[in-house]
Amino acid sequence: MTLLAVERIKLFSTRAPVWCIATALVLTIGVTAGLTMLDHAGEGPTPSSTQTMYILGLTVIMVMATLSVTTEYRFGTMRATFQAVSSRSRALLAKATVLAIVAGLVGEVSSFGSWGVAKLIAHSPDTDIHTAAEWRQIAGMGLVYAIAAVLAVAVGALLRQSAAAVAILLVFPLLVEQLVEIIPRVGDRLHDWMPFVAASQFASTADRGLPYGPWGGLAYFAAIAAALLVAALAVVEKRDA
Repeated sequence: MTLLAVERIKLFSTRAPVWCIATALVLTIGVTAGLTMLDHAGEGPTPSSTQTMYILGLTVIMVMATLSVTTEYRFGTMRATFQAVSSRSRALLAKATVLAIVAGLVGEVSSFGSWGVAKLIAHSPDTDIHTAAEWRQIAGMGLVYAIAAVLAVAVGALLRQSAAAVAILLVFPLLVEQLVEIIPRVGDRLHDWMPFVAASQFASTADRGLPYGPWGGLAYFAAIAAALLVAALAVVEKRDA
Protein backbone atom coordinates (compact mmCIF):
# COMPACT_ATOMS: atom_id res chain seq x y z
CA MET A 1 0.00 0.00 0.00
CA THR A 2 1.48 3.36 -1.01
CA LEU A 3 1.86 6.28 1.34
CA LEU A 4 -0.73 8.20 -0.63
CA ALA A 5 -3.29 5.44 -0.09
CA VAL A 6 -2.41 5.28 3.60
CA GLU A 7 -2.86 9.02 4.03
CA ARG A 8 -6.16 8.93 2.15
CA ILE A 9 -7.43 6.14 4.42
CA LYS A 10 -6.27 7.98 7.54
CA LEU A 11 -7.88 11.23 6.39
CA PHE A 12 -11.31 9.67 5.91
CA SER A 13 -11.12 7.29 8.86
CA THR A 14 -13.23 9.79 10.82
CA ARG A 15 -16.25 11.86 9.87
CA ALA A 16 -14.54 15.20 10.57
CA PRO A 17 -13.10 15.71 7.05
CA VAL A 18 -16.45 14.79 5.49
CA TRP A 19 -18.19 17.37 7.66
CA CYS A 20 -15.53 19.96 6.84
CA ILE A 21 -15.94 19.37 3.11
CA ALA A 22 -19.73 19.54 3.40
CA THR A 23 -19.49 22.74 5.46
CA ALA A 24 -17.14 24.35 2.94
CA LEU A 25 -19.51 23.58 0.07
CA VAL A 26 -22.63 24.66 1.95
CA LEU A 27 -21.02 27.94 2.97
CA THR A 28 -19.75 28.93 -0.45
CA ILE A 29 -22.62 27.65 -2.58
CA GLY A 30 -25.34 28.33 -0.02
CA VAL A 31 -24.31 31.90 0.75
CA THR A 32 -23.93 32.63 -2.97
CA ALA A 33 -27.43 31.28 -3.57
CA GLY A 34 -28.81 33.39 -0.74
CA LEU A 35 -27.15 36.56 -2.00
CA THR A 36 -28.42 35.89 -5.51
CA MET A 37 -31.99 35.51 -4.26
CA LEU A 38 -31.73 38.71 -2.22
CA ASP A 39 -30.41 40.73 -5.16
CA HIS A 40 -33.32 42.89 -6.27
CA ALA A 41 -31.33 45.31 -8.39
CA GLY A 42 -32.68 43.79 -11.58
CA GLU A 43 -29.25 42.85 -12.94
CA GLY A 44 -28.07 39.27 -12.91
CA PRO A 45 -24.88 38.27 -11.11
CA THR A 46 -21.67 38.14 -13.09
CA PRO A 47 -19.40 35.08 -13.05
CA SER A 48 -16.96 37.06 -10.91
CA SER A 49 -19.57 38.04 -8.33
CA THR A 50 -20.49 34.39 -7.82
CA GLN A 51 -16.98 33.71 -6.48
CA THR A 52 -16.79 36.35 -3.77
CA MET A 53 -17.57 33.86 -0.99
CA TYR A 54 -14.69 31.52 -1.83
CA ILE A 55 -12.77 32.59 1.30
CA LEU A 56 -15.43 30.93 3.50
CA GLY A 57 -14.89 27.48 2.05
CA LEU A 58 -11.15 28.05 1.77
CA THR A 59 -10.89 28.77 5.49
CA VAL A 60 -12.77 25.58 6.40
CA ILE A 61 -10.56 23.47 4.13
CA MET A 62 -7.40 24.97 5.64
CA VAL A 63 -8.66 24.10 9.10
CA MET A 64 -9.32 20.53 7.93
CA ALA A 65 -5.83 20.28 6.44
CA THR A 66 -4.00 21.52 9.50
CA LEU A 67 -6.10 19.37 11.86
CA SER A 68 -5.14 16.30 9.82
CA VAL A 69 -1.60 16.92 11.09
CA THR A 70 -2.13 18.28 14.59
CA THR A 71 -4.61 15.60 15.65
CA GLU A 72 -2.09 12.92 14.71
CA TYR A 73 0.43 14.56 17.02
CA ARG A 74 -2.22 14.89 19.70
CA PHE A 75 -3.17 11.21 19.71
CA GLY A 76 0.30 9.85 18.98
CA THR A 77 -0.50 8.29 15.60
CA MET A 78 2.13 10.47 13.95
CA ARG A 79 4.81 8.63 15.92
CA ALA A 80 3.55 5.32 14.57
CA THR A 81 3.52 6.73 11.04
CA PHE A 82 7.12 7.89 11.30
CA GLN A 83 8.18 4.51 12.67
CA ALA A 84 6.49 2.71 9.76
CA VAL A 85 8.21 4.65 6.97
CA SER A 86 11.86 5.14 6.16
CA SER A 87 11.58 8.91 5.78
CA ARG A 88 9.50 11.36 7.76
CA SER A 89 9.65 13.80 4.87
CA ARG A 90 8.00 11.28 2.55
CA ALA A 91 5.16 10.78 5.00
CA LEU A 92 4.53 14.52 5.33
CA LEU A 93 4.78 15.03 1.56
CA ALA A 94 2.25 12.26 1.02
CA LYS A 95 -0.14 13.89 3.49
CA ALA A 96 0.31 17.28 1.81
CA THR A 97 -0.32 15.71 -1.60
CA VAL A 98 -3.53 13.98 -0.51
CA LEU A 99 -4.83 17.15 1.15
CA ALA A 100 -3.94 19.22 -1.91
CA ILE A 101 -5.87 16.85 -4.19
CA VAL A 102 -8.92 16.78 -1.91
CA ALA A 103 -8.84 20.54 -1.43
CA GLY A 104 -8.44 21.12 -5.16
CA LEU A 105 -11.51 19.03 -5.91
CA VAL A 106 -13.51 20.86 -3.25
CA GLY A 107 -12.40 24.18 -4.73
CA GLU A 108 -13.58 23.18 -8.18
CA VAL A 109 -16.95 21.94 -6.92
CA SER A 110 -17.48 25.07 -4.83
CA SER A 111 -16.56 27.48 -7.65
CA PHE A 112 -18.59 25.81 -10.39
CA GLY A 113 -21.37 25.07 -7.88
CA SER A 114 -21.56 28.73 -6.83
CA TRP A 115 -21.64 29.86 -10.45
CA GLY A 116 -24.16 27.20 -11.42
CA VAL A 117 -26.61 27.88 -8.62
CA ALA A 118 -26.45 31.63 -9.27
CA LYS A 119 -27.17 31.04 -12.95
CA LEU A 120 -30.12 28.80 -12.14
CA ILE A 121 -31.62 31.33 -9.75
CA ALA A 122 -30.98 34.49 -11.78
CA HIS A 123 -31.81 33.17 -15.27
CA SER A 124 -29.67 35.99 -16.63
CA PRO A 125 -27.27 36.05 -19.59
CA ASP A 126 -24.98 38.24 -17.46
CA THR A 127 -24.00 35.09 -15.55
CA ASP A 128 -22.63 33.38 -18.65
CA ILE A 129 -18.87 32.94 -18.82
CA HIS A 130 -17.49 34.98 -21.70
CA THR A 131 -13.84 35.85 -21.02
CA ALA A 132 -10.62 33.96 -20.31
CA ALA A 133 -10.31 35.85 -17.02
CA GLU A 134 -13.69 34.53 -15.88
CA TRP A 135 -12.72 30.99 -16.84
CA ARG A 136 -9.46 31.43 -14.94
CA GLN A 137 -11.25 32.67 -11.85
CA ILE A 138 -13.76 29.82 -11.75
CA ALA A 139 -11.80 26.87 -13.15
CA GLY A 140 -8.63 27.95 -11.36
CA MET A 141 -10.16 28.08 -7.89
CA GLY A 142 -9.06 24.51 -7.27
CA LEU A 143 -5.43 25.65 -7.53
CA VAL A 144 -5.96 28.23 -4.79
CA TYR A 145 -7.59 25.63 -2.55
CA ALA A 146 -4.83 23.07 -3.22
CA ILE A 147 -2.00 25.50 -2.43
CA ALA A 148 -3.80 26.72 0.69
CA ALA A 149 -4.12 23.12 1.90
CA VAL A 150 -0.36 22.58 1.51
CA LEU A 151 0.26 25.79 3.44
CA ALA A 152 -2.08 24.60 6.20
CA VAL A 153 -0.36 21.21 6.44
CA ALA A 154 2.96 23.00 6.81
CA VAL A 155 1.61 25.25 9.57
CA GLY A 156 0.20 22.23 11.40
CA ALA A 157 3.51 20.37 11.18
CA LEU A 158 5.45 23.39 12.40
CA LEU A 159 3.20 24.17 15.37
CA ARG A 160 1.77 20.70 16.22
CA GLN A 161 -0.90 22.38 18.36
CA SER A 162 -4.41 22.47 16.94
CA ALA A 163 -5.53 25.65 18.67
CA ALA A 164 -2.46 27.64 17.68
CA ALA A 165 -2.47 26.42 14.07
CA VAL A 166 -6.20 27.02 13.57
CA ALA A 167 -5.97 30.47 15.19
CA ILE A 168 -3.20 31.53 12.83
CA LEU A 169 -5.00 30.21 9.75
CA LEU A 170 -8.18 32.04 10.75
CA VAL A 171 -6.74 35.29 12.04
CA PHE A 172 -4.00 35.88 9.47
CA PRO A 173 -6.06 36.08 6.24
CA LEU A 174 -9.19 37.54 7.83
CA LEU A 175 -7.62 40.13 10.15
CA VAL A 176 -3.83 40.48 10.11
CA GLU A 177 -3.53 41.07 6.37
CA GLN A 178 -6.12 43.84 6.60
CA LEU A 179 -4.52 45.52 9.61
CA VAL A 180 -1.13 45.62 7.89
CA GLU A 181 -2.42 48.49 5.76
CA ILE A 182 -2.58 50.85 8.74
CA ILE A 183 1.18 50.64 9.38
CA PRO A 184 2.60 54.08 8.55
CA ARG A 185 4.63 54.47 5.32
CA VAL A 186 5.09 50.79 4.49
CA GLY A 187 1.63 49.39 5.23
CA ASP A 188 0.30 49.55 1.68
CA ARG A 189 3.39 47.91 0.21
CA LEU A 190 3.39 45.17 2.84
CA HIS A 191 -0.29 44.51 2.23
CA ASP A 192 0.37 43.99 -1.48
CA TRP A 193 2.74 41.13 -0.66
CA MET A 194 0.60 39.28 1.87
CA PRO A 195 0.08 35.66 0.73
CA PHE A 196 -3.72 35.61 0.73
CA VAL A 197 -3.86 39.02 -0.94
CA ALA A 198 -1.77 37.49 -3.72
CA ALA A 199 -4.13 34.52 -3.89
CA SER A 200 -7.12 36.86 -4.11
CA GLN A 201 -5.50 38.55 -7.11
CA PHE A 202 -5.69 35.23 -8.94
CA ALA A 203 -9.19 34.50 -7.64
CA SER A 204 -10.57 37.75 -9.04
CA THR A 205 -11.04 39.40 -12.42
CA ALA A 206 -10.71 42.91 -11.00
CA ASP A 207 -7.53 44.96 -11.43
CA ARG A 208 -6.42 45.70 -7.89
CA GLY A 209 -3.33 47.65 -8.86
CA LEU A 210 -0.99 45.08 -7.36
CA PRO A 211 2.61 44.80 -8.62
CA TYR A 212 1.92 41.39 -10.15
CA GLY A 213 -0.75 39.85 -12.34
CA PRO A 214 -3.13 36.99 -11.55
CA TRP A 215 -0.68 34.23 -12.40
CA GLY A 216 2.10 36.08 -10.62
CA GLY A 217 -0.09 36.22 -7.52
CA LEU A 218 -0.71 32.48 -7.71
CA ALA A 219 3.01 31.80 -8.17
CA TYR A 220 3.85 33.99 -5.16
CA PHE A 221 1.20 32.25 -3.05
CA ALA A 222 2.61 28.87 -4.11
CA ALA A 223 6.15 30.02 -3.27
CA ILE A 224 5.05 30.97 0.26
CA ALA A 225 3.36 27.59 0.72
CA ALA A 226 6.43 25.77 -0.65
CA ALA A 227 8.76 27.68 1.67
CA LEU A 228 6.64 26.80 4.69
CA LEU A 229 6.48 23.16 3.61
CA VAL A 230 10.28 23.00 3.23
CA ALA A 231 10.64 24.48 6.71
CA ALA A 232 8.15 21.93 8.06
CA LEU A 233 10.03 19.05 6.41
CA ALA A 234 13.29 20.22 7.96
CA VAL A 235 11.72 20.57 11.41
CA VAL A 236 9.96 17.20 11.21
CA GLU A 237 13.23 15.43 10.38
CA LYS A 238 15.04 16.92 13.38
CA ARG A 239 12.33 17.12 16.03
CA ASP A 240 11.03 14.24 18.11
CA ALA A 241 7.60 13.00 17.11
